[in-house]
Amino acid sequence: MERLTSHREFVAVLKHRRRVSDRNIVLHYVVHPDRGGNTAPQRRMGLAVSKAVGNAVTRNMVKRRFRVLAKRYEHELPEDCDLVMRAKPSAAHASFASLDAQVAALFSAVQRKSERQ
Repeated sequence: MERLTSHREFVAVLKHRRRVSDRNIVLHYVVHPDRGGNTAPQRRMGLAVSKAVGNAVTRNMVKRRFRVLAKRYEHELPEDCDLVMRAKPSAAHASFASLDAQVAALFSAVQRKSERQ
């Protein structure tokens, strides 16, 4: 999965206002059905983990977990999708198994909602 790199790309996803959430994660997403051109469809992800989650060590641990889980469930997302995974402060204390179940549920919710559009 590619990464969202610039502030402009993050803002574009957050401005779209499509989101799903669970206890520890909020997932903002945009599906581009007509990005078109000669570019191949790609999924891009960005992470938002604020200082409210914890110190630098804790925030980096949460980001590592999010990257692993996103890679595990990326096949459930639509083909041409940008998403921002935002950690709630409770994510620092959540178990890996709990985050795993939440990411699986959120990614499948994004898939279901994008099919309805």
